[in-house]
Amino acid sequence: MSSRTVIRGGLVVTASDEIHADVLIEDGRIAALAASATPAAETFTADRTIDATGKYVLPGGVDAHTHMELPFGGTFASDTFETGTRAAAWGGTTTIVDFAVQSVGHSLRQGLDAWHAKAEGNCAIDYGFHMIVSDVNAETLKEMDLLVEEGVTSFKQFMAYPGVFYSDDGQILRAMQRSAENGGLIMMHAENGIAIDVLVEQALARGETDPRFHGEVRKALLEAEATHRAIRLAQVAGAPLYVVHVSATEAVAELARARDEGLNIFGETCPQYLFLSTDNLAEPDFEGAKYVCSTPLRPKEHQAALWRGLRTNDLQVVSTDHCPFCFVGQKELGRGDFSKIPNGLPGVENRMDLLHQAVLDGHISRRRWIEIACATPARMFGLYPKKGTIAPGADADVVIYDPHAEQVISADTHHMNVDYSAYEGRRITGRVETVLSRGVPVVTEREYTGRAGHGVYTPRSTCQYLT
Repeated sequence: MSSRTVIRGGLVVTASDEIHADVLIEDGRIAALAASATPAAETFTADRTIDATGKYVLPGGVDAHTHMELPFGGTFASDTFETGTRAAAWGGTTTIVDFAVQSVGHSLRQGLDAWHAKAEGNCAIDYGFHMIVSDVNAETLKEMDLLVEEGVTSFKQFMAYPGVFYSDDGQILRAMQRSAENGGLIMMHAENGIAIDVLVEQALARGETDPRFHGEVRKALLEAEATHRAIRLAQVAGAPLYVVHVSATEAVAELARARDEGLNIFGETCPQYLFLSTDNLAEPDFEGAKYVCSTPLRPKEHQAALWRGLRTNDLQVVSTDHCPFCFVGQKELGRGDFSKIPNGLPGVENRMDLLHQAVLDGHISRRRWIEIACATPARMFGLYPKKGTIAPGADADVVIYDPHAEQVISADTHHMNVDYSAYEGRRITGRVETVLSRGVPVVTEREYTGRAGHGVYTPRSTCQYLT
């Protein structure tokens, strides 16, 4: 049965344009746009009208880096696909790309099937998968080709976490060579995990066990060194590279240098690196454990380089690396030994709002906000123009955003399944009001109207961002 919705009177903001326009939605897709109060707009008729006067009309956010239900450090990320995607919707994100995990000794297919089973029928919004490659061998390399053909077009490798996810340079090179042939994109966790493990051992031997030492042993120079090495391996393989959760000035410099050389090298950062710092890691009474993630939070002076990288496009994407662990019973596993604190922060609900605050604070423009949070992640991971924009033919993933509403971020009011907020008490301006996923309201004037199972798996094409 055909359904039509019209959104009237709002300021439509995309990565390329800002226009006061009415938006016609038909059967889950954007059917047409017309300047508000014009004869063309007046021809739009619909079953449902949404008044967006004084509001922004945005494409739904695309969060290309989440970890729902991730096993880590003897426990699991506390958000399920149901709770995590519901929270994402509350925060104006309408598509996530999560990470399926290959376990050592198992096939990529087994890992992917396990993640499909976790997500299917449980998601409030649409989702796709990247594939974590933990065991590079001849069979794995063949499987990479098959996964690209069926819409899993990106593969994550780790230079960190020896004995868990770690790949050595030879394994990384082989995977990059394969991706150069099949069109896949290698995503890299760039930290020198072998060296970090030495520093962890030495710190613990000195009795340095508090959460703040997590940041001190995972040195910015070891992020920069790994970033440089990953870039040069990608150059040897003739492959593009996407470096995840960039946190340090020195790592941004490596990316900028490679891009100045004309290489297809890309970088992502996350809100925690833009808004938090080692001051949080050093909070007393083990409170710093709430902020343990990898790459770690850096001293505040690194934030300027990250903002500059976002303005100059040396960093292209802001994702969350959403990987929540409750303080009680999970983060507490590391009392007396920071190396046992599960690594990860909650954030899937906060990204769009924090970046709007960055617009108000003068760090980025309004269109750049949409570019780094919606359009570029969709292009980078083969979802554009289905996702990431408001244009005829695109999925009707639309956010009505009140740029004037004030809110205080708090665990008391968030919808993520975690017992603390990394941004507790932060006052910001701007708030999601209504969210449509493929034309269906999942948040309606600050009331949740979605359901588990509405979100569908979305195969992806290869990277659309290559030069």
